[in-house]
Amino acid sequence: VQLQASGGGSVQAGGSLRLSCVDSGRIFSRYAMGWFRQAPGKEREFLAGIGWSGGRHTYYADSVKGRFTISRDSAKNMVYLQMNSLKPEDTAVYYCAADLAFGATVPEAWKYWGQGTLVTVSS
Repeated sequence: VQLQASGGGSVQAGGSLRLSCVDSGRIFSRYAMGWFRQAPGKEREFLAGIGWSGGRHTYYADSVKGRFTISRDSAKNMVYLQMNSLKPEDTAVYYCAADLAFGATVPEAWKYWGQGTLVTVSS
């Protein structure tokens, strides 16, 4: 599993961004995928997770539920995070992660990580 996240940038409050994460490995469909973020001086925070079985199973942190949507395209080895109604407090470096297990929310439980992509939300 080799993950690479992209799609970060600067946006005004209320705007939207879509982050992408590609896995260059060959067994993407067997892994659960997740998105995390880390703001300066803060711990890495779980945002959303999606299962491997066609991506039907998803779960979210309360802080982003209703605003962020995780999805995956197994044919393209891609996972996405659609972020709407962005707030200045969403400013952080965003990371994608992968693991064989489904349902974890602590960073220590995820085995594979991509490099981060920076999202800056201005007021």
